[in-house]
Amino acid sequence: MVDQVFSYGELGFQEIETSKYLTGLLEQNGFRVERGVAGIPTAFVARWGTGKPVISLGSDIDGIPKAGQKPGTGYRDPILAGAPGHGEGHNSGMPLNVAAAIVVKNIMQREKIPGTLVLWPGVAEELMAGKAFLVRAGVFKDVDITLFTHVDNDLTVQWGQSANNALVSAIFRFAGSSAHSAGQPWNGKSALDAVMLMAQGWEMKREHMQLAQRSHYVIPDGGDQPNVVPSAASIWFYFRERDHPRTLAMFEAAKKMAQGAALMTETKVDTVMMVGSGWSAHFSRPVAEVVYQNMLKVGMPAWDANDQLLAKGIQKELAVADSGLSVRAPRLNGPVNEATRTGGGSDDIGDVSWNVPTINLRFPSNIPGLPGHNWANAISMATPIAHKGVVAGAKVQAMTMLDILLTPQIVSDAWDYFNNVQTKTVKYVPFFAPTDMPATWLNADIMAQFRPEMKKFYYDPRKYPTYLDQLGRKYPVVR
Repeated sequence: MVDQVFSYGELGFQEIETSKYLTGLLEQNGFRVERGVAGIPTAFVARWGTGKPVISLGSDIDGIPKAGQKPGTGYRDPILAGAPGHGEGHNSGMPLNVAAAIVVKNIMQREKIPGTLVLWPGVAEELMAGKAFLVRAGVFKDVDITLFTHVDNDLTVQWGQSANNALVSAIFRFAGSSAHSAGQPWNGKSALDAVMLMAQGWEMKREHMQLAQRSHYVIPDGGDQPNVVPSAASIWFYFRERDHPRTLAMFEAAKKMAQGAALMTETKVDTVMMVGSGWSAHFSRPVAEVVYQNMLKVGMPAWDANDQLLAKGIQKELAVADSGLSVRAPRLNGPVNEATRTGGGSDDIGDVSWNVPTINLRFPSNIPGLPGHNWANAISMATPIAHKGVVAGAKVQAMTMLDILLTPQIVSDAWDYFNNVQTKTVKYVPFFAPTDMPATWLNADIMAQFRPEMKKFYYDPRKYPTYLDQLGRKYPVVR
């Protein structure tokens, strides 16, 4: 499963083959599958069983632009130049969940254990654009506990406030009027000028913002060609801060800046579209403590010499500490220290965590010291490193599910913590308005460009035992 999803390498909202493959597996194993959930074609919910407790399992499935890479190769060597790939390792989490769920389902059948298993994918997590809509669609309304999982270098779990920032993703589109750039530029009003002024204005604002903020942008539309004054242009921002109010304040400030840029260029702000959002997560202490005990029982994978050779090879290639793969013992981490919190990435599992007791099991299938969102993070993800890490994570996930099924006190304790600690003073309010819809058009053009050629490299498990075998790659290949 890990190798199959790796070979698809699909970007957010375009995980067509991945969704088809996973739902097919689940249906073959007796799960009832609902497709197109929350208005997202690649989202699904798979259910098996009846009654309480209801345990939901989730993990992300989308890839990274331009991150396609031959697995097991410790230097840049794309399968298809310019194509997307799994540069965050999102090919591994749902296979982990599917394996764990099938094992637990079989035990439930044999032992006649009541309960319901619910599996769902994190669609378009890199765009922070899926899970809030699943929440709004009621996917979690009857769920007792959510066990989320994500690839990492170590085997860890956290309770309490996470270090991740909340996020708003928004596209600002400006409208001007075109003219000949050399012949009559005075008759044009450049939407690109407005975009550039907004970007420069935001750069000036950075000095006066708190350290925890993270903000970044790209210009997806800067005009057509230099000799035409751009009549339309757009800029796409990610705004990140520690919580919902601070992040929303950044977004409101950016709206004012857009109006100012439009005034200066005599253009108009055509649209401001929120296309992604996410709360900063808070994880359940009672459930995390159960997960940690199972992590101690399972332990870290046993890396062999080839695994370490690949890890040290890419670390040397990127001139980072060549420490190899982690051998640290499993860890239970507590809440982030708010006094020293300086911000970071985001994950829309936060929206789920503020609606149902949730944990995030981090499992070791990647290599320490790599940049993240990068081709280098893909090299381990269809190799024995990823396979071993997923097996370890699946064991922890399955054991935790059985604990929840057989120990009702875990659910009671989880909801006591959720109601009386986590949400005592903080209540969930979605960033998205009720009228906002998933931006399912995102990445469609990129996948339309690359998918026909990428199909030639899809993994065929009927012919080859691993994807490395199909690609004809020795393991590992390092300089």
